[in-house]
Amino acid sequence: MLVIPLVIVALISIIAGAVIGIVVRKKMLENKLDSAEEYSRKLILDASKQAETIRKEAQLQAKDRLYQMKLDFENETKSRTKELQIQERRLFQKEETLDKRIEQLEQKEGLIAKQEAALANRDNALKKNEEEFNKLIEKERQKLERIAGISVTEAKEMLVSSMESEARYEASKLIKKIEAETREISNRKAQEILALAIKRYAGDYVAEKTVSVVNLPNDEMKGRIIGREGRNIRALEAATGIDLIIDDTPEAVVLSGFNPIRREVAKVALERLIEDGRIHPARIEEIVERVSGEIEAHIKEAGEQATFDIGLHDIHPELIKLIGRLKYRSSYAQNVLEHSMEVAFLCGIMASELKLDEKQARRIGLLHDIGKAVDHEVEGAHARIGADLAKKYGESEQVVHAIAAHHEDIQATSVMDVLLQAADTLSGARPGARREMYETYVKRLEDMEEIAMSFKGVSKSYAIQAGREIRIIVESDKVDDFESTMICSEVAKKIEKDLTYPGQVKVTVIRETRAVEYAK
Repeated sequence: MLVIPLVIVALISIIAGAVIGIVVRKKMLENKLDSAEEYSRKLILDASKQAETIRKEAQLQAKDRLYQMKLDFENETKSRTKELQIQERRLFQKEETLDKRIEQLEQKEGLIAKQEAALANRDNALKKNEEEFNKLIEKERQKLERIAGISVTEAKEMLVSSMESEARYEASKLIKKIEAETREISNRKAQEILALAIKRYAGDYVAEKTVSVVNLPNDEMKGRIIGREGRNIRALEAATGIDLIIDDTPEAVVLSGFNPIRREVAKVALERLIEDGRIHPARIEEIVERVSGEIEAHIKEAGEQATFDIGLHDIHPELIKLIGRLKYRSSYAQNVLEHSMEVAFLCGIMASELKLDEKQARRIGLLHDIGKAVDHEVEGAHARIGADLAKKYGESEQVVHAIAAHHEDIQATSVMDVLLQAADTLSGARPGARREMYETYVKRLEDMEEIAMSFKGVSKSYAIQAGREIRIIVESDKVDDFESTMICSEVAKKIEKDLTYPGQVKVTVIRETRAVEYAK
C-alpha cells in the first residue's frame, strides 16, 4: 500500500517537472524572440544609417564631379576663347597688311603710269634728236667725201681689204699654233687611230649550246633511268635542276638547261650512276651532292690556273671562282674561258706594241666576259653584269669601264676600251668554220638588209662588222631628219623581234644632202 502512494507521488513529480520544463522553455523561447527582434531592429537601424551615409557620400561625389566638370568646361571655354581672340587678331593684322599692300600697289601703279608717260615723252624727244643727228651725220659725211675725195663705198672696200689682211695674219698664227699642239698630241692620236683600225679588222658569229648528250650502254638503261612510275628521272631532275629528254634516239639521253654548271653536274652524275648500276632516289641525291662538290673544286682550280697562266695576281677570290665557272660556259660554240684567255693574250700583245700597260690590258681581257658566268641568273646584258661584278670586287675604274664598253653598251673613251673590242672580235669564232654556221651567218645578214629595205624611203642598206652593225641610206628628198630617227628606231625593234643574233646590232641611218656646181 505504501508503494502506490510513492508511485503517485513520483508521477506527480514527473508531471510537475515536465510542466515546469515546458514553462521554462517557453520563457526562454520568448526571451530569444525578444532578443532576435531587438537584434533585427538594430540591424535595420544600422542599415538605414549606412544607406543614408552612402547616399550623402554619393551626393557629395556627384556634386564634386559636377563642379570639376564645370571647372573643366570653363577652362576649355576660356582657352578656346583665347585661341579665337588670337586668330581674330591675326586676321585683323592680315587685313591691315593687305590694305597697306593694296595702297602700295595703287601708289606703284600711279608711279608706273607717270613713268610710262615720262618714257613716252622721252621716246618722242629721242626720235627728234635721232632725226637731227642723222641730218648732221649726213652733212658731215658729205663734207668728208668732199675733203677725202672718195665715196663711202670706196671707204668700205678699203676697210674690208684691211680687215681681210689682218684676218689672214691671225689665221696663219692660229694654224701654226694648231700645228704645234698637233705635234704634241700626235703620239696619243696615233695610238687611238691604230687601235681603231685594229677594231675594224673582223667580226664574229657563232651558235649557243644549251644541251649535253650522255651515251648509254644500251636502250634498256633508259627504263632504269626513268624508274618505276618515273621516280628516278624526277629525283634526278629535282636534284640537278636540268631537264632529261629520253626519246627515240638510240643509246643516248639529252640533258637540257641554260645553266652550264648544273648541266655538267647532271651529266657527270648520270654517267656515274650508269657506271655504278644502282639507280634509285637516295643514290641519285648522294651522287649529285658529291659531284657538285667536285665541280666546285674544279671551278676554283680552273680559275686559279687561268690567272696563273695569264700572270695576274690580287684578283678577288670570288672573281677567280667566276672565271673558273666560264670553263663550263659555251658561248656560240666557243668555250668562254678559252676565249677570255685568248682575249687577254691579244690585249697584252697589242698593248705592248702600243707601249701601254700590258698587265692591265691582260687583266681587262681575262675579265671582260665575267658576266657570262651569271647571266642566266641575273637580268641584263653580260657586259653590264660583268662591269657591276668587277666594281663590286674592287677592280679599277678603267677595268670596269672597259668591260662595260666592250660591246658598245656605253661609249668607248680610252685606248684600252678599243683594244678590248678589237681583241674580243679577233678571238671570236669566224663564220665559215662549219657549213651550217656559214649558211646561218649569210642568211642573218640578208635578213637584216631585207628588214631595212622594207621601210619606205630607204634606198640602200649594208650589213657590216659581221652583222654587228647595219647602215641604212635613205633618200633625202623623201625622208626628213625626224623620219630618219623613226626609221632607225623601228628597224632596231624589228630586228630584235624577228632575228636571233649574238651580242647586239648597231643601226645607223644616213641622210645626206649634197650640193654640186661646176666652174666653167
